[in-house]
Amino acid sequence: MTKRWIFKALAVAVMAMPARGQDAEQLMERARLAATLQHADLTGEISGPGGKTHVGLFLKGKNIQFQFHENGKWVPFHLRLGDDQFDLFEFKGGKTVRFPAAKLKMPIAGSDLTYEDLSFRFLYWPNPKLEGDERVSTHDCWKIRVNNPGGKGAYSVIYVWVHKKFGAFMKIEGFDRSGKRLKRFEVREVQKLSDGSYTLKRMDVSSMNGNRTSSRSTLEFDKPKRVVPGAR
Repeated sequence: MTKRWIFKALAVAVMAMPARGQDAEQLMERARLAATLQHADLTGEISGPGGKTHVGLFLKGKNIQFQFHENGKWVPFHLRLGDDQFDLFEFKGGKTVRFPAAKLKMPIAGSDLTYEDLSFRFLYWPNPKLEGDERVSTHDCWKIRVNNPGGKGAYSVIYVWVHKKFGAFMKIEGFDRSGKRLKRFEVREVQKLSDGSYTLKRMDVSSMNGNRTSSRSTLEFDKPKRVVPGAR
């Protein structure tokens, strides 16, 4: 990983890539780069079992800051990026402290998205393995497996389906240590920006009990904005 990889979670930009000659790390790199939105912030909302809540994501130096609106205030946390490292931090008493491991699995505002999900920290796990290719709806994708390098978070293994032509992820599934499917992320709609690139418009996030969906939330973004209110 290099410092130029600035990932804004959940943004999906459509970028062409060679379909052949790619190993799993190159594919994951392109998926992360395709998810970069460097010139605007994102605001939107999560709709789920707990109702609706506003969310915001924006770049702040070498960090990606996330925030959601709960109980009348903005709750911020951020993903800190560096060479071969990444981690989540939160703000307490005016200080930045490392994110508690147990909190990674906590749902945000009663939705199906956890702190771990909204930050997509698992896209930075090392040593991805190419499993082959599969279709996601009408899209030809590469299927990549990545194992959790540590014990933090809900997922032991994730699978990422990366669009063969555009290099953006189309679906992600997370499994626990017993092999049970816990979560499914599916991109439903993208929006075109003024510079010709594309970013996420709507994504469904489903909590799973094996092959059965137990509940579902939707993450939907507005047209990108320069400023997110709150914790800058």
